Amino acid sequence: MSAPLALTMGEPAGIGGEITLKAWQERTARAVPPFFVIDDAARLVALGATTGLAVPVHEIGDPADAARVFHTALPVLRHPLVRRPTPGRPDPANAPAVIAAIERAVALVRSGQASAVVTNPIQKEALYAAGFAYPGHTEFLGTLANVAHPVMMLAGPELRVVPVTVHLSLAAALSALSSPAIVTCGYTTAEALKRDFGIARPRLAVAALNPHAGEGGAMGSEEKDIIAPAIARLAARGIAVTGPAPADTLFHAEARKRYDAVLCMYHDQALIPLKTLDFERGVNITLGLPFVRTSPDHGTAMDIAGKGVANPASLIAALTTAGAMAARRATQPAEA
Repeated sequence: MSAPLALTMGEPAGIGGEITLKAWQERTARAVPPFFVIDDAARLVALGATTGLAVPVHEIGDPADAARVFHTALPVLRHPLVRRPTPGRPDPANAPAVIAAIERAVALVRSGQASAVVTNPIQKEALYAAGFAYPGHTEFLGTLANVAHPVMMLAGPELRVVPVTVHLSLAAALSALSSPAIVTCGYTTAEALKRDFGIARPRLAVAALNPHAGEGGAMGSEEKDIIAPAIARLAARGIAVTGPAPADTLFHAEARKRYDAVLCMYHDQALIPLKTLDFERGVNITLGLPFVRTSPDHGTAMDIAGKGVANPASLIAALTTAGAMAARRATQPAEA
């Protein structure tokens, strides 16, 4: 039997606990693979009571116990909080435990005690006081795994997108955009599509930055100076790649039949079409790591935390995607 998935608590004052409880409730109907959550069992019991979620919680001392427990109770690997959280109000005192839960999940998957890492959403502002110095999960996981350039993919049932620049202002993203960055994202994406998604010959599309792909330079030279050279380098490495294509014609149904993933030049260029097509089932996947990591493609939703109305669909998609990716990797030869 393969190891269970390791799910982190995320921001304790957000919706992570609630969607975790709901994901366990739907484990049979949605074919959710066995997982355990690194969390404070007492806070999950209290949350279940206040939200009307009748979920039995079973504290475990070892991830190996999760598979045995999972069918009758939510396995919780003991990870106590300093203070009982108040929904919608992040407490900096709990920030070290949130960060430590991520580190612990990575350690467990690297030791083989977990098959993948799935992360609940974090509230980054609440973590900065505890010394968290990263724009998001992606960069932090890259540091933990000693990977210089982890790549973020957002995947839904109908579309996969990869932003070349991620957690930057639009002005900063334009300054950071470079041919090497596009090549790194393109190569990492193509390799992941083969390894983790079983696509033997991945097809990449590359979005233009400017309207009408720059209109021959009349609306900007980035396509000619930065994007096209990167596409040529990817093609020279044997990758099936097209572009730069105007972003306004790249995401309709007929266009999506022609590629397996799109490289986008900045954050919103990637996330707007993905979330418009299927807001509830988007999954954040970190590519280029020596282990599988997924996450719901939404935030902590402080405005609805503790009200019992959070939708667990994206977390369930993250769990099932992680399970499928981990199972596919398990059938492949170990990398050097």
